[in-house]
Amino acid sequence: MNKRLCSTIITAILCTPSVQALEVYNDSKNSLSVGGFIDARVIHTQGQTEIVNGASRINFDFKRQLKEHWSAIALLEWGVNPVGSSDIIYNNRFESIQDEFLYNRLGYVGIAHDQYGQLTIGKQWGAWYDVVYSTNYSLVWDGNAAGVYTYNKDDGAINGTGRGDKLLQYRNSFGDLSIAAQVQFKNNDFYTCDIEAISESACEALFNNNSNLAQKVEFNSTYATALTYRLTDNFTLTAGANRGEFNIVYADDGAMQTAVDLIYGAGITYGSFNRKGLYVAANINKNKNHDTDNIGRLIKEAVGLESMISYRFDNDIRTFLTYNIFDAGDDYVIQPNFNADPNDVFKRQFTVFGFHYLFDKDTVFYIEARKDFSDFSSADKEQEQQMAQSEDDGIAIGFNYTL
Repeated sequence: MNKRLCSTIITAILCTPSVQALEVYNDSKNSLSVGGFIDARVIHTQGQTEIVNGASRINFDFKRQLKEHWSAIALLEWGVNPVGSSDIIYNNRFESIQDEFLYNRLGYVGIAHDQYGQLTIGKQWGAWYDVVYSTNYSLVWDGNAAGVYTYNKDDGAINGTGRGDKLLQYRNSFGDLSIAAQVQFKNNDFYTCDIEAISESACEALFNNNSNLAQKVEFNSTYATALTYRLTDNFTLTAGANRGEFNIVYADDGAMQTAVDLIYGAGITYGSFNRKGLYVAANINKNKNHDTDNIGRLIKEAVGLESMISYRFDNDIRTFLTYNIFDAGDDYVIQPNFNADPNDVFKRQFTVFGFHYLFDKDTVFYIEARKDFSDFSSADKEQEQQMAQSEDDGIAIGFNYTL
């Protein structure tokens, strides 16, 4: 397998700031590598100080050599919670609370060939992530402006832009150009209600009782493609798009509205985050019916921008600064039955400053601080406060130990 294709595949498999794996078995035909990291931190945000899990994970990467330069591949990855649960909602999941010690993050199987590329099936990083991953190196605060962790900072499983469910994905490289294409074969139905902290079953019951507060969403298959072009040893360009379609059925009158979920954009990267010296990355996207605001209302249109500048010194100190903005403007709520003032504003905007000390490339002590500049203006002050709750300032100190 050529080096550039290997790089593309490894990035797609793990997509972490420090991609490592330890080979624990190899009989020249079958091999098994174990990877992942353990991350624990003390964080102060939303007026609380807690010890929390930092998206720790473990993965098992299987490979089997087949005839005529083909190989079979499989990967299983679970999130691990080594510190117990936390009540703080602050990063890239709808909730940071995980009652289970293990929970599913990735799982797929496929085949790969030196010339013909790689085909995989299962839960895996979406093609869209190829476009925007280069700004996602903060260990504590993900950007949440690149359209990856959709539906109130979940993992992007529904529309395939993050750790997408039920993906069929193809990857290959041709010289300096790498491509990714995917389809997400699925038909998911779920319910939404304009009621705070309602369970799915209770919302479904309201829909079945024809309540004007309830809707059913019928989410269909999605499609995506991404291009990565290595312009020079230091400059990389990315571009891509992700498209889906869903129906919204209103409980009170049975009316149905069809909407297109679309995101497209481009990115540019200079250098490497893990090498010494300067690293700069930025990406921009335009999206439509792709994400929700902080109380779960679908956003008609928005523009997202993520940017990052970092420098790793010779003494193994790395500093970085990010700026991220996700701007939906006002009058952004699509559902006519939701109690939305057309003057409501949704602008998620913040910076993160980070200090990392690398004892070695796999052991990092870090301090990261976030300053929020978001605007969630609304005539409903209770709603405004609820929208702003998960976008607070914060500071975290922790250790990241890569396996």
